[in-house]
Amino acid sequence: MPPTSGTNNEHPASARHWWLLGAVLLVALVRLWRLPEAGPSDYDSVRNWQVVQDMAHGNFARLFIPGSPAFLVSYIPVALLTRSYLVFQTINALLGVAGVGFFSAWVARQARLNGSETAALTLLGGTSLLLTFSGRDFTPISISMVLYAGLLQSHFARLQQPGPDAALRVAAWLALGLSFNYKFLFAVPVLLVLEALRADGLWRQRFTWLRVLLVLAAPYVLFGALGVAHGLPWYRWFGFYARTAVPVAANPAGRQAGVQPDFLYYLRYLAEYESPLLLAGLVLAGWLAWRAWRGGWRPWGRPWPLVPYLLFWAGCMLAGMSVLVKAPRGLLFVYLPLAALAVLAGRRVLPQWALLGVVLAAVGLNLTRIHRELYAPLPTTYPQVAAWLRQHGATKVASTVGLNLAPYLSENQQLQTITDERQLAALRRQGYQYVLLDGYWRVTGVAHFDSLRRQRPVAAWPAPQLQTSLLFLEHSEFTGQHYAETLASWRAARADSLPLRLYRLR
Repeated sequence: MPPTSGTNNEHPASARHWWLLGAVLLVALVRLWRLPEAGPSDYDSVRNWQVVQDMAHGNFARLFIPGSPAFLVSYIPVALLTRSYLVFQTINALLGVAGVGFFSAWVARQARLNGSETAALTLLGGTSLLLTFSGRDFTPISISMVLYAGLLQSHFARLQQPGPDAALRVAAWLALGLSFNYKFLFAVPVLLVLEALRADGLWRQRFTWLRVLLVLAAPYVLFGALGVAHGLPWYRWFGFYARTAVPVAANPAGRQAGVQPDFLYYLRYLAEYESPLLLAGLVLAGWLAWRAWRGGWRPWGRPWPLVPYLLFWAGCMLAGMSVLVKAPRGLLFVYLPLAALAVLAGRRVLPQWALLGVVLAAVGLNLTRIHRELYAPLPTTYPQVAAWLRQHGATKVASTVGLNLAPYLSENQQLQTITDERQLAALRRQGYQYVLLDGYWRVTGVAHFDSLRRQRPVAAWPAPQLQTSLLFLEHSEFTGQHYAETLASWRAARADSLPLRLYRLR
């Protein structure tokens, strides 16, 4: 065969890289579009921002609060330069884009995708509604996508070419993941099952277990020592795990149980909010894996092909997370593998032009949903609240549950959240002048403000961002509500035309 034909069939990496770069830039545009108008969307994002500010000033008391010490510590240099929430938000958004690109580049290389197929995969995964939503906040989800792609890449390579060094690379990626996001714990059972199926004798080699465990223990020793140096108990990180797994008391919304089996929640979410190609790709990949099984492939004692490997990860995560309390972010480790399965399985049954057409239509649907849930409610009205407070000389303000006002206040203004209106009497004695009835209380299901709601506000504002269905679904993990219950709460909240109401404390 002439050399030029071979080059065309192998799809030169240089051409693929240009397609990938173009798609990544488009994903970045989607993630950054109107970001300055968005502000924070949830409590956790602002709390993380506040914790990093505290740590930059030497206060490490909340180092392990979100179970993500490396995430917080990594932003201390940024906090030393600026307190602008938008800067933190933008850096985090770009990290999420990098995660999409890293994952897509690996899949394209392993599957030998051509340039247009690589771009299709990148756009399909990168315009996921949930990944776009979470990629515009300030939580560990964005950096987790980079680390998850590294974990999959290193472990897939370990299954192909076993050896102690390969196992150590997997352990290093897992250790990094656990340092940045406790949800990497959910990857451990999947890795153990895959290793048991591989059964290649690696773990019988001398000192392999010890070396891997030392790598995994390193972040706990490092951050444990950092915590002890700042007066925290050495076991504080493990205490976070224990409290998350088995809460000692109900949260302000009344939810205590962490286990809540519901195998339809995520299927309904994927069908109604994400691209239909994700579920179609899952089914089609399952059919291809079944054909491979009938053709003689077995998952034990031999390397895994890419499609069954990604299918196993997606299936295990989807089934496992369906047992716990749920929110769309519970499928953090599922969205990109599902996008890859849609493209990899689709190219097996469709001509390229048809596959690209279907993917482009799916991306268009994703963008429509992104506009509905993320762009249409903009701009946020919290800056208007902050401006009103400054004009009226307010220095101490209470807020019902939500912290979204905090990034817009000046450094000499204090914001205190409450979960019950009975806390207002004590705050009044402490000199607090106003309370913001933040409609975020409806999102979180903390309904303890009936008397306050009946009073006459001194000012009020609309807040479309607080009335999107995706925001309510993202908090169903906190409220403990099922899918239909959450959407019923969302529909009820839409009747409130002025979700931000400010009251004078007298």
